[in-house]
Amino acid sequence: MTIHITAVVDPQAEIHETASIGPYAVVEANVTIGAETNVDAHAVISGHTTIGVHNRIGSFTSIGAPPQDMHYKGEPTELIIGDDNQIREYVSIHRGTVDGNSRTVIGNNNILMAYAHVAHDCTIHNHVIMANVATLAGHVEIGDYVNLGGLVAVHQFCRIGAYTYIGGMSGISMDVSPYVILTGTRNRMRISGINKIGLRRNGINRDAINCLEQAFKIIFRASPQTLLKDALEEARQAFPDSPEVQTLVEFFKTSKRGVVKRTENG
Repeated sequence: MTIHITAVVDPQAEIHETASIGPYAVVEANVTIGAETNVDAHAVISGHTTIGVHNRIGSFTSIGAPPQDMHYKGEPTELIIGDDNQIREYVSIHRGTVDGNSRTVIGNNNILMAYAHVAHDCTIHNHVIMANVATLAGHVEIGDYVNLGGLVAVHQFCRIGAYTYIGGMSGISMDVSPYVILTGTRNRMRISGINKIGLRRNGINRDAINCLEQAFKIIFRASPQTLLKDALEEARQAFPDSPEVQTLVEFFKTSKRGVVKRTENG
């Protein structure tokens, strides 16, 4: 274990012998840090926070701070961070609230670039990229392989489906379905199509992408007279052997905030 002489580490913190803590970093009592995780200079890790293995915690980060929630009264809620994440300079991640899940969860193999913010009770799954200053309000869920551009802001309780790309400076106030590309703010949010490049890069085969493109036309380009439930059922029946299409349909059916459906041509 390498702990710089200027670091402030509570004796009750559990730090793996192969982890390292940089100059002037602060690690509080209820923190657990796994093997080969590096904490850079001036980082602050607080609260009931568990960090897995092979993570990089950048300088001046604030990890596990109390939630920015008026109802929070100091309850021992959690932040859980998985393995192989890069959490860069000035990122802030807050722990959960008892009114939510009591925990904020970050999965594995994610990159949170400088100044990104993850609020209380959020769940970020795996292989997610949050570019600089991307911001999540409370209770947001981000699926696998999502890419959020710089300065993206996501409203509380929204869900972003897997393999979705959201362009920089977009403001998200509704759920965004899996596999698509979205840009815009509020009533100007637009879906431009299936995220074919992102899907190919992450190993989704051509047949699956073709099924998604056809299902996209059924759901997103349906005539104004077609009810959404009918379009979803048509897509479901047209591609019964496509798990990707079934996931897309199910996402719509389980949405509580409504899903962005407007396209560039709509």
